[in-house]
Amino acid sequence: MPRRPLAAVILAALVLAGCDDDMSSQRKDKTWHAAEPLPNGLQWPPTAPAGMVGRAAPEPPPALSLALLQRGRQRYDIACAPCHAATGEGDGIVVERGFPAPPPLDEPRIVAAPTRHYVDVIARGYGIMYSFAERVAPRDRWAIAAYIRALQRARAATPAEVPADRAKALR
Repeated sequence: MPRRPLAAVILAALVLAGCDDDMSSQRKDKTWHAAEPLPNGLQWPPTAPAGMVGRAAPEPPPALSLALLQRGRQRYDIACAPCHAATGEGDGIVVERGFPAPPPLDEPRIVAAPTRHYVDVIARGYGIMYSFAERVAPRDRWAIAAYIRALQRARAATPAEVPADRAKALR
């Protein structure tokens, strides 16, 4: 083997031999001493200018309307009904195929939860339910939550509460 490639191989071996996985000897800031101030009087984290909404600000709930409920039903049927079923009973098609059943949406502890909780569960997931943040837009989360409230109200309704003109259609 010629001298130059042999020297390069030996040098590479020596350099690599000096590497290890122990990072305790690295230069780094320790958590027990204060950081130096940023140049030019800047602060971290930066503060938002007056009148601007922060990026993590929650979406405010929209006004309740028939259009919102219709959008909520459409989005619920797409994203939620496979597990929760169209009725909210928790026996959707995915459950029929062996997936664990979610609790019925008219369960007292779920009905007692604030509507914002449903929006957060859709965004972040809960228990074995994964996050739908990438699949359901923030405004649609509120629409689904409104529709869930309508489902809960419908499941708790009695025949006496049905308007007379609608009661004939149900017979």
